[in-house]
Amino acid sequence: MKRIIAVVVALCLFFFGVAASVYNTLWASDWESLFDDFASTEFPPSFIVEAGDANSRIAMLNVEGTIMDSGDSGMFAAQGYNHRLTIEALKEIISDDSIEGILLNVDSPGGGVYESAEVHKYLVEAKEAGKTIYSSMGGMAASGGYYVSAPADQIFASEETLTGSIGVIMQSINYSQLAEDFGIEFETYTSGDMKEMLGGHKDPTEEETEYVQSMVDSMYDDFVSVVSEGRGMDEAEVRDLADGRIYLGGDAVDNGLVDQIGYVEDALADLKETIGGNPEVIEYGYDGNNRISFNYKAKSFISGLFGNTEIAQIESLLRNRQGAAPMYLYEQ
Repeated sequence: MKRIIAVVVALCLFFFGVAASVYNTLWASDWESLFDDFASTEFPPSFIVEAGDANSRIAMLNVEGTIMDSGDSGMFAAQGYNHRLTIEALKEIISDDSIEGILLNVDSPGGGVYESAEVHKYLVEAKEAGKTIYSSMGGMAASGGYYVSAPADQIFASEETLTGSIGVIMQSINYSQLAEDFGIEFETYTSGDMKEMLGGHKDPTEEETEYVQSMVDSMYDDFVSVVSEGRGMDEAEVRDLADGRIYLGGDAVDNGLVDQIGYVEDALADLKETIGGNPEVIEYGYDGNNRISFNYKAKSFISGLFGNTEIAQIESLLRNRQGAAPMYLYEQ
């Protein structure tokens, strides 16, 4: 009987602790903003930064963090770079005649080749639709962060900005020696010699190495073309700069990758002057003055309760261990 009572007490304490944790999390939150965010159906979300002429507007779009499509853009999407929001915002900007200018606020080491190319595609469409595009680089706008900035009419960076890193990287894990050390053998049946390419459990063949390198070279050529077209530079000139190295903002001005030294407020002032009048400034994303969104709070809370995200990432890596995604990414 004592054991049963002890178990019941322990269970009660456990559930009381969970309930207290939930209560404290929600109590620490702003209930009004919590449920306002939850109830909002506007997508992509936007808000007014500076009042002005609503028929002549500037849209600010943040590209912050790694440019990847996490596939998590619904109710529990965390803050940070949101690929779906970025693409939907660009589509809306293109179709909205009242938006005359776009200010990109870029602070990113780059990301996926596909995602960077998709953002670039819609920026080019926006430019063709008559929108003036400025890019303001923060602490970093490297690789894919530069790729999406390339179509801009003017690129601003600070002296401290790290930019450039024009290039492509594909990287896989070769754990064949580790498997051998632990006596692990792989029984693999494939329909073709190249099917287990980048599998990680063996050294790549010469044919595989040459094939993967040819893909990297092809994507590198695309990157060079994007910079050449966006900056009005000769491809040979771009290739001289595009060996993967990063540049400080001042050096990037000198070599033609950046137009002006300045911060986001400088870029905005210049863009407003270019457009003329008194344009209204809107920003796509969640209003920082309204605190963190419900989505982020809920996801952070659930992650804290039910697992270590780093462990989940390692487990995902082990489950999906074949292949490597091509990246326009500066890896620190």
